[in-house]
Amino acid sequence: MSYNTKELIKNAYRITSQRGFTALRIRVPGGHLEASYLGLIQDIARRYGNGTVHLTTRQGFEIPGIPLDKVPEVNRLLAPLLEKEAALGVPIENFQAGYPAAGTRNVTACIGSRVCPFANFDTIALAQKIESLIYPNHYHVKIAITGCPNDCIKAHLQDIGIIGQVEPEYDPGRCIACQACVKNCRQFIVGALEMDNYQVQRDGKRCLGCGECILQCPMAAWTRGPRYYRIVALGRTGKKSPRLAATFLEWIDEKAVLQVIANLYRYIDRHIDRSLPKEHVGYIVDRTGYQVFKEELLEGVDLGPKGRVARELPFYGYSYDRNLYMEG
Repeated sequence: MSYNTKELIKNAYRITSQRGFTALRIRVPGGHLEASYLGLIQDIARRYGNGTVHLTTRQGFEIPGIPLDKVPEVNRLLAPLLEKEAALGVPIENFQAGYPAAGTRNVTACIGSRVCPFANFDTIALAQKIESLIYPNHYHVKIAITGCPNDCIKAHLQDIGIIGQVEPEYDPGRCIACQACVKNCRQFIVGALEMDNYQVQRDGKRCLGCGECILQCPMAAWTRGPRYYRIVALGRTGKKSPRLAATFLEWIDEKAVLQVIANLYRYIDRHIDRSLPKEHVGYIVDRTGYQVFKEELLEGVDLGPKGRVARELPFYGYSYDRNLYMEG
């Protein structure tokens, strides 16, 4: 029995090393799933797969060992998960046909402020908003969201990483000059705080907006002000020039974040090399140049009074040409 492998991949199935069998990728936007759906995933794995489930690095599930001729049956069973996607605002026409795309990867997120005291916002809620904005789509894009600069989700390894920021507000009348916030920022963060005449001074250009000064203060002299976001862009792993993402924008609001991501897809559509089966965003930017990328992603975007944009992206990747640095 022959199959159109391109269509199979678009339907969120893998081409595997076992002839005649495939593996299904299940999306979990933001890595957050109601427990009731776990029974459905278990049922598919037992009835159609090899009885196992793989937890992917992108916070989804992968069910291996599914016979290719069982794909239509499995797709029909996926209807409740697709209905959940539709409830987020994702346009899905046929709930019985399985996933309509797999190019844009699952939007990942740390657990955020629903659980973590370090997180500056609800990461899961933002992930689900972004899912409704970008899915279904065949362009190969990876987006991750983290609630603070600790970056538990590894946003710096993604095409687009979104990092929560908060503007700490200082009440000198409550401060006892214990320097708990200053010492913590100097030792573990960026040294944005200094003590001057028994009051704490914050360097706004150095501050990451992590909010740890708020958590460290025993007198509540620091409180949470407005929430903002930092976007890091063009991180990648892989075989060609791996690199960490660099800060593209900072101190912007949620509306600006969503507009930038919508613009990203328009930028890809204009400049992608259609002769290739897929092309990562970073390679497109390498070809068009950063200034074109910046101009097109900021089209119609209001950065607000505090927003800042990078003049250039300072990439510090490494080379696979080991002759450059290996001895012998």
